[in-house]
Amino acid sequence: MILFFVVFTVAFLAYANGANDNFKGVASLYGSRTCSYKTALTWATVATAAGSIAALFLASALLKNFSGKGLVPDSLTISPVFMLAVACGAGTTVLLATRLGFPISTTHGLIGALVGAGMMAGTNLVNFGVLGKTFVMPLLLSPLLAVVTGGVLYLVLKGLRTASGIRAETCVCVGEVWVPVESGGSLAVAQTLTTVSTGDALECERRYHGSLFGIQAKQAVDALHFLSAGAVSFARGLNDPPKIAALLLVFGTLKTPWNLLIVAVAMALGGLINSRRVAHTMSHKLTGMNPGQGFSANLSTALLVTSASLHGLPVSTTHVSVGALLGMGTVTGQAKWRTVLPVLASWIITLPVAAALAEGAYFLFQRIPS
Repeated sequence: MILFFVVFTVAFLAYANGANDNFKGVASLYGSRTCSYKTALTWATVATAAGSIAALFLASALLKNFSGKGLVPDSLTISPVFMLAVACGAGTTVLLATRLGFPISTTHGLIGALVGAGMMAGTNLVNFGVLGKTFVMPLLLSPLLAVVTGGVLYLVLKGLRTASGIRAETCVCVGEVWVPVESGGSLAVAQTLTTVSTGDALECERRYHGSLFGIQAKQAVDALHFLSAGAVSFARGLNDPPKIAALLLVFGTLKTPWNLLIVAVAMALGGLINSRRVAHTMSHKLTGMNPGQGFSANLSTALLVTSASLHGLPVSTTHVSVGALLGMGTVTGQAKWRTVLPVLASWIITLPVAAALAEGAYFLFQRIPS
């Protein structure tokens, strides 16, 4: 029975992770109007699933780190009650943030829950040295590195675009406005007036004029943008499922492939059903962007997250993705700091909230008769 509850709770955490995280890799596609919400979400789901499959072979270090070994005593890492409390604390925190539209870090939630449940089990059971070295430092440094990488990479790509003779152009919007001039009874007479107006990147699509290796610049940029968004989603699939599946290692009867399959399916469902609020925040509330700028932010995110996954570093895909967008937005002057600040504040409270919820869950589960 306890096996069922732990698997269910871990699947709940994976569902919350998918709802909060799945769209982050493709937010620039939707935010730059390169494609629709549905198309972006479908692409994110497919690429994340591919990353989850690759995690079977490439992310064993993350499975070990997030099983809690070294952070808390081994006696806790093999305790179903402890893992149940961790999954409940992290999952509830992430799902609450999703309902509020805040893109937070599941990694942060897991770390907070591991610490909270560990402290409830015994005040001296948490190894804070391991916490700082293995978990906190990568999480603090990754968003700062992403801001720098996102800004620098955008400037490099912009320089290459300029050197290639490709220039950005803002389109002219032409439309028809119907103006009623006479009305009598049920009959209305109207005439059409053709109007011409210009707008910035938020109202008008910004296009690239020129060619790259014989391919029209816009087509090339859109293709690269899609590929980079897929790379971010793939990297997230490589990085996040092992962290969650590690909670199931307490049961030797469940082998790693089945652990990752349960997590991957639940993540996909969460993303498909419950992504829209976080999608709106990531796509429209952090920074304005055109396809080329979105591509540079995605490329920065994919490089950093993939590298961290291969080295077993528990960075947050959320922090890296938001950091890369802000780095690009800062350089272009389009960052929306008034709406960014609440997002950053949500990151600060994630860890203590998850810790408190996991503490409460551990307290309750310990008192349930076995």
